[in-house]
Amino acid sequence: MSDKNIDLLYLEGEEWKNSLNEKTVHAKRMKGKFRNIKWASMLVWLPFFTFAYIPWDGRQAILFDVENRQYHLFNITIFPQDIWMLAMVLLFLAILLAAMTTLLGRVFCGYFCFQTVWTDIYTWFENLIEGPPTKRRKLEQEGWSLNKISLKITKHIVWLIIAFVSAVTWMLYFGVTWGDYFSGNLSSTTISITASITAGAYIFAGHLREQSCLWVCPYARIQGVMTDKQSIMPTYDYLRGEPRGKLTKGSTKDGNGDCIDCAQCVAVCPTGVDIRHGQEYGCITCGLCIDACDSVMDKINKPRGLIRYTSLDEMRYNKPAMAFYKRPRVIVYSSILVIALSILTYGLFNIAPVEFNVLHDRQPLFVQLSDGSIRNKYEIKLLNKTHKDQIVSINFESKIKNLKSQNALQSIPLKNGVPKSVFVYLSAFEKDIGNEQEVTFIIEGEGISKKYTSSFFSP
Repeated sequence: MSDKNIDLLYLEGEEWKNSLNEKTVHAKRMKGKFRNIKWASMLVWLPFFTFAYIPWDGRQAILFDVENRQYHLFNITIFPQDIWMLAMVLLFLAILLAAMTTLLGRVFCGYFCFQTVWTDIYTWFENLIEGPPTKRRKLEQEGWSLNKISLKITKHIVWLIIAFVSAVTWMLYFGVTWGDYFSGNLSSTTISITASITAGAYIFAGHLREQSCLWVCPYARIQGVMTDKQSIMPTYDYLRGEPRGKLTKGSTKDGNGDCIDCAQCVAVCPTGVDIRHGQEYGCITCGLCIDACDSVMDKINKPRGLIRYTSLDEMRYNKPAMAFYKRPRVIVYSSILVIALSILTYGLFNIAPVEFNVLHDRQPLFVQLSDGSIRNKYEIKLLNKTHKDQIVSINFESKIKNLKSQNALQSIPLKNGVPKSVFVYLSAFEKDIGNEQEVTFIIEGEGISKKYTSSFFSP
């Protein structure tokens, strides 16, 4: 490695150290394995910017129809009666987050969190417009000039556009369209939510950045109780790296470790953490410090892995990683995940096309008519949960002899998502009732067949 390259490494490290008191961390961007993984993991947000624009059976593929209290997920329509499934989704995601943290630390924060992803995109554009961290720091120290003003305005316009597109895309899932924004056909609620999301993305991803991870996000504080000595996270091998020593004229002093104290691992960290000080709550487990350290090790002809993904037990005691299915905490998390996912899957594939309930009139339970027969009144509540109108018929069966209905129960129209009540009057003579007092109502239609058992009351 040439003396010029060595000097450049230390110059960048010193610039980072001098920038510790800055309000914003200007992380250096470096190519590498984990940087590529980080870019690929951002694709997890691609569906967010896709499904709102995909037409599906005359509407969006995914649509939260708040006005009609319906949630459309491709061919599945979910109504408030099935909202329990949302609880399963939230439970699944919460436990999945805990399980991921137990196994791999804050890997969610480093690769998938919307704050991390949006910040990475914002800083990519900042790097494109204003240049690398060295130029950005110099630009900050310069006085205001036409060049500085134009660069700043360009950057902030791009940031605001990204924030606004994100906000509008979110609102599309609730039935708002781009045409509504251009025509001004927006409610005050829509305007307020759009403005709030735009401002939030702009401020948190553009200005607060790592401060959100350090001071705002509660997950940074609770991660300590989720990890253990078997959790695999970016770790500095202090046994190999210490004592640190400067690299001069291509060689290190005898007795020094492999760490040449170039601070490149810190320069690339999005939150400004020095991984050599041990695990800190600011570490988001992104692995960018590994890319930086490996690149330096390659240059000075040292083996890679001075910073690597490993567990505390493996680093300190040379214990191999324990299989996840042998770890009690992971077993508990996995069990809850399987249960929640099973219940959710069952619910999604067994959503009844029509909600069907029968309520027996309680005041009075029965009425004796002038011809001596006994009449019971029922309210049948129907809700068409498919995404098209239906025609259904209601029938009934019972062991009560000569049980009759006083109203027609055929060809009943049901509009999509609109609840409907049908009142049914059944009558029979007391001598025909006997001991059997059950009545089973049957609703039938296109692809619909459902039963509900009620009672027939008599003196």
